[in-house]
Amino acid sequence: MRTISLSALQHYAFCPRQCALIHNEQVWAENFLTAQGRALHERVDSGEPETRKGIRFERSVHVSAEALGLSGILDMVEHELATGRLKPVEYKRGKPKPEHWDEIQLCAQALCLEEMTGKTVDEGALWYQQTRHREPILFSDSLRQETLAVIAKVRSLLESGETPLPVYGKHCKACSLLELCQPVLLKRDRSAAYIAALYREESDA
Repeated sequence: MRTISLSALQHYAFCPRQCALIHNEQVWAENFLTAQGRALHERVDSGEPETRKGIRFERSVHVSAEALGLSGILDMVEHELATGRLKPVEYKRGKPKPEHWDEIQLCAQALCLEEMTGKTVDEGALWYQQTRHREPILFSDSLRQETLAVIAKVRSLLESGETPLPVYGKHCKACSLLELCQPVLLKRDRSAAYIAALYREESDA
């Protein structure tokens, strides 16, 4: 089973085509938004481990879960020394989103920690730079099932070796791969091919 990166879940959430371009075709480009996100994670990841009020704060925690076929680096894991409880904390550049994608990524991190340590991870947290606020996330049964389903979809996409056709939308404007993907141009090309195919069918009739 192919091991996929935790970051692939976030890329898939944004756009399946982007996920395939990055993780199968090794295409990457940076824009202002990705640079902001990278700078935020570099600040978080570069901090030294420390202990405050009975909690050990571990940064840049490498995880690998063989059964799930996942690997990656967690921004932070809070280790409660008295109980042994673990809590993953993910730092985000923007603000909370209406969709569950950030929660799914965090839950995948918890599943990795559980496989590695044998401990149940009940909750985590998402910290958003734009709001400067931490959102507690409970890893419910429904969120766990949703996360496992997304992991399966990402694996299926990447193992297929296929790159989905572009679907142009508002999200494209924030994509660092916009110039390389060219969704509007490819959409026009597909439309032209579709019309040509219709004419061929009429002439063959």
